Amino acid sequence: MIVPRNKLLVWVALVVLPFALLAGVEPSALLPSLLAIAALLGIAAADAVGAAGGLAGISLELAPVARLSKDRAGKLEVRIRNPRQRTRSLRLALVLPREIHSPQEDLAVALPRESEWSRFTWPCVPRRRGRFRLETARLETSSWLGLWDARKTVPAAAELRVYPNLFTERRELAALFLHRGTFGLHAQRQLGKGREFEKLREYAPGDSFEDVHWKATARRGRPITKVFQIERTQELYVILDASRLSARAVAATGDRANALSTERDPSPAASETEAAALKNSPVTALERFVTAALTLGLAAEQQGDLFGLLTFTNQVEHFVRARNGKAHYSACRDALYTLEPRLVAPDYDEVCTFIRLRLRRRALLVFLTALDDTVLAESFVRHLDLIRRQHLVLVNMLQPPGVVPVFSDPNVASVDDLYDHLGGHLRWQSLRELGQVLHRRGVHFSLLKNERLSAELVSQYLSVKRRQSL
Repeated sequence: MIVPRNKLLVWVALVVLPFALLAGVEPSALLPSLLAIAALLGIAAADAVGAAGGLAGISLELAPVARLSKDRAGKLEVRIRNPRQRTRSLRLALVLPREIHSPQEDLAVALPRESEWSRFTWPCVPRRRGRFRLETARLETSSWLGLWDARKTVPAAAELRVYPNLFTERRELAALFLHRGTFGLHAQRQLGKGREFEKLREYAPGDSFEDVHWKATARRGRPITKVFQIERTQELYVILDASRLSARAVAATGDRANALSTERDPSPAASETEAAALKNSPVTALERFVTAALTLGLAAEQQGDLFGLLTFTNQVEHFVRARNGKAHYSACRDALYTLEPRLVAPDYDEVCTFIRLRLRRRALLVFLTALDDTVLAESFVRHLDLIRRQHLVLVNMLQPPGVVPVFSDPNVASVDDLYDHLGGHLRWQSLRELGQVLHRRGVHFSLLKNERLSAELVSQYLSVKRRQSL
């Protein structure tokens, strides 16, 4: 496809129009005028023929898979093939999905001489987590005389994987992930008897009678004692609710927006673009759950424990058996980065039955759900009896806006504000009673703020490790 440039229009205005007027006014100048106009048209036609082949053989390649982080500046690597190895100037435009924002619409590219492949980078900022496809790109070059532009659409197949942004959470918990001398989170020797069987040994004075292995004692004819050890590889599962209540938007924190300015980005324009993208992108409860789950997985990896995932709606969506290692963490991240909320009610019967059948070993279960719906809360309490005796269960939910005690906020300007505060207090009281009901069943319930979700989850996990509750 070729299109005229402004230069061609200027020449038409300078040649065709004056000579056409001259031929109409002076009949004797008809032949010279026609020759001048024909000469311009011939030159333009020849230049158009040359422009049509200006992009012949030019192709474009991208990496098959590009990994980016939500709301953080990234770059796509683009390779352009020039089989003729001639000096060319191109304009490149990538047809990005609307969830991927770029500070520039096109890029001026200069292909060097005697080089078949040229490499460039395209800046972008993902606005949404998930998997996206980049299918095509557009190229443009000018003709030899600059009268025409040749345009071409070329395939550019690439898969863009946008993962959750853990920058803010890792910054808040930076001390846990340092590896410098005495700083950071380290696996420490724990005191206590432990629950995991290690070996049998001869009875020693002072051993408790409950530790005597009576069958081994009868076989050997002398007292034998069982020796236990602290569990070194405990299992931790994060259970995410991706049903309708997880689609509710939560307020973006100031720290999260300020985190963009602290990133080491050499381009100030990229930081401004990134901040604008973050401002326009809604943050849902599920988005915070996903980020907190991956942060908790990093903490479990530091402690040498096994980390697993389970996501559910009205059915079990994903289940990743607890393991450790970088490959396993990548598998957990791949299971979560495409997770989206569904407008269905959660089925707690299904998820508790699944846990009862699939998890034989005692594990720490961290539920991330919403229980401010009375019907859902009753269903959760009823079906939790299937697993609470076998596993250690922690239930966490984000604190809804306005759900606070009635006298906690002094800013009451009207009667409507008073009724809003009373309504929030009733909801808060209902959640408090729910916490007491769960506490009597041996389940810890927490109502967490959005800003402290990841930090509080890691704190709960470390407290369980310290008290050896598991």
